[in-house]
Amino acid sequence: MTVYIDPPTWPGHGRLWSHLVSDVSYDELHAFADALGVPRRAFERDHYDVPSHRYADAVAAGAVEVGSREVVRLLIASGLRRRKGRARA
Repeated sequence: MTVYIDPPTWPGHGRLWSHLVSDVSYDELHAFADALGVPRRAFERDHYDVPSHRYADAVAAGAVEVGSREVVRLLIASGLRRRKGRARA
């Protein structure tokens, strides 16, 4: 099981955010997020938005640190990338 996280550089709601993704399945991603205590409402089409203060927790739990471009590349290569306008699972 490998889950990836990019640096918290995405601004929103007065804080910075990371993206947590899987290159295997959404089930794997949801299980990791649940174990980390990330609420399901943080799931956005193909990733979880994780606030900067939880970044170290995600890495300590086993998320692999990668750059933002690598997150997108992993999602596309795995077939899990969902662009805006597509249905949610």
